[in-house]
Parts: sequence; C-alpha cells; structure tokens
Amino acid sequence: MDPMTKMWLSLIAILIMGVSVFLITFARSKTKGVLRAILSIVAFVIMLIGLLSGAASIM
Repeated sequence: MDPMTKMWLSLIAILIMGVSVFLITFARSKTKGVLRAILSIVAFVIMLIGLLSGAASIM
C-alpha cells in the first residue's frame, strides 16, 4: 500500500472513531432504555471498524 493510501485510511479511521465517540456520548446523555443499548452497541461496532482500519493503515 502506498503512503498516500495509508494516510487516507488512517484519516478515515480517525473520523470513524470520532463518530463512534459522538454516538456513545449522545446515547448515554440523551437516551434511555432499549434505544440506549442499541446505540451503544452500534457505537462499539463502529469503534471496532475504526480500530481495524487504523491497524490496516499501519501495516
């Protein structure tokens, strides 16, 4: 993978992790019940995707 592609992949990973942080913050402060659990799970899955993208940009 060329350096420019690695840069874009790492930038996308950072943005994905930022979205997941915003989503978990929103879920914990503004929602209750089942919706809170669903949003937390979605945020966790998004964070894992960001982690894997970041790890792929290192290799």
